[in-house]
Amino acid sequence: MKHLLCAAAAALLATLAQAQPVTLTTPSGTLHGTLTVPAEPKPAPLLLLHPGSGPTDRDGNNPLLPGHAGSLKLLAEALATRGVATLRIDKRGIAQSAPAAPAEAGLRFGGYVDDAAGWLRQYAGDARFCAVLAGGHSEGAQIAVRAAEAGGARAVVLLAGAGRPALALVRAQLQPQLPAALYAQADAALTRIAAGEVGQPTPPGLEALLRPSVQPYLASWLALDPAADLARWRGPALVVWGEADAQVSAADFTALAQARPDAQTLRVAGMDHALKVGGELAPQVAEAVAVFAQGQCR
Repeated sequence: MKHLLCAAAAALLATLAQAQPVTLTTPSGTLHGTLTVPAEPKPAPLLLLHPGSGPTDRDGNNPLLPGHAGSLKLLAEALATRGVATLRIDKRGIAQSAPAAPAEAGLRFGGYVDDAAGWLRQYAGDARFCAVLAGGHSEGAQIAVRAAEAGGARAVVLLAGAGRPALALVRAQLQPQLPAALYAQADAALTRIAAGEVGQPTPPGLEALLRPSVQPYLASWLALDPAADLARWRGPALVVWGEADAQVSAADFTALAQARPDAQTLRVAGMDHALKVGGELAPQVAEAVAVFAQGQCR
């Protein structure tokens, strides 16, 4: 009976939480997101939940992947019942923020960082929030860390974030998927792009990954090291990883933890890259993030 009452209370709080559409006006277009504020009439910590790579939207759904994970929306709802506000955003060029997209050749990793910092600054002085935190999932974790200082964030939250340099991560993902000869061509091209040599002809069979128009973006990202970024961040940090994550390895988690030995860490048995165990959002994640975020207001 006690568990049923607790579940009912949580569901009621989630219903009462105020979720509203919000926008960020930038010189190159309007960006869109959802701000979810807990029902309790007191200042709450606000956590930016930056989505991961590709066309992943504010809810954590990627149209290129089967099903609808909805992980970020589920996490936002769970955090609302624990007194934490969240800001979920559509990246420039994605979902409702699609009209703000530059031409593909104009995309840069730093542009996403600038946008995230803009979102953080927009709420840094808002009296509804006792602290603003920069958080993100997968690639969004690195974006959040790099945006935190410029955005005035008090702390960072990394959810299933890589700990290896992007070039090493891409190599590790491509090698088991490509024939040896094609992988060797991809590796050589990636090495050139990471060194800033863009606009090179694309090896046959790799057009989707290495077409000339996407090479400037890859060059802006491949040389970056998320562990080094985290080491440079001087504020509090929480690093979360699941042992069933097929995209981010234990080595990534360890690299991040070693970069900031004072960071709080959470390793969840059975949790996949979508922050789920057995198809459901891992409750340990919401609880750990909530405790960490509330701690930034004390």
